Amino acid sequence: MDLVAACRVFVQVGERGSFTLGAEAVRVPQSVASRRVAALEEHFGERLFDRSTRRAALTPFGRDMLPSAKRLVQLAEALEYHAEQAKLRPLGLAVPETCSVRHLAMLDAAARDTDTVLDFRSAGPAERAELLRSREVRAALVAVPPADADWAVPLGVASPTDNGTAPLRLESLRPGRAQRSFRRIWIQPEDDVPHIRDRLEQTGHRVALVPAQIVVAASLTAAVAATLRADGFLLCSAAQAEELGLWWRRLAGTPVARGYSVSAVTGDDAERVRAGFWNQVARALGTPTDAKERA
Repeated sequence: MDLVAACRVFVQVGERGSFTLGAEAVRVPQSVASRRVAALEEHFGERLFDRSTRRAALTPFGRDMLPSAKRLVQLAEALEYHAEQAKLRPLGLAVPETCSVRHLAMLDAAARDTDTVLDFRSAGPAERAELLRSREVRAALVAVPPADADWAVPLGVASPTDNGTAPLRLESLRPGRAQRSFRRIWIQPEDDVPHIRDRLEQTGHRVALVPAQIVVAASLTAAVAATLRADGFLLCSAAQAEELGLWWRRLAGTPVARGYSVSAVTGDDAERVRAGFWNQVARALGTPTDAKERA
């Protein structure tokens, strides 16, 4: 027996003095209301209503039980209300600053369809980890090596002019002996992590690039501005290059990629983001959607 549902019927019938009106109040057929009251009487072992009258008159036992039943119904309704409010409490999620507004909006819309409200905090890799550690957010998309990632985003280089689709070989940027200027590869703050920065610097060292040719920019804006001045290439994903209006191509040799994993204060929040919104998170991060881009 559903004790709360039975008490709802009992309270409404008792206050209205009618099984018909009580059933209407709780929006169930009169036969259902009668069965619920009968089940409640069997549970208590006493009659709640005097069946000898035309009205649904409370017995002395029924009058004694009515206030307690009313309190139980009110507590159940309060519990249901608070449960709905708790489900609407925003889930703070720290995301990379490279995520576009459009794709974050699509992620937010998908989450709301499942009664989840997301509160985005855009931040760099170190700050996202700190926001989670300090519990300013409940979950974060943290930077990890691609081998440990839930989502991997291949990186290449972008420039303001079409340099063809052939992968860029880093040795092609090696300056000649008499050459005073050289082209750089600008690393944006999102990619200033060891598994990207160190790997690129090591590759540059192997092909005899000048150390200053692999540069970490102070901001994405600064990196894009330098790229637009034809001062080298921006290290980025294909999706980000398209958003910035730049031409993108892969890097030759060992691939370089961003890796992301969702970390959360509780395992439930992590699984909600990972399993519930995998595709939407992938789009926001710029994960490739076609075979050519993944190659």
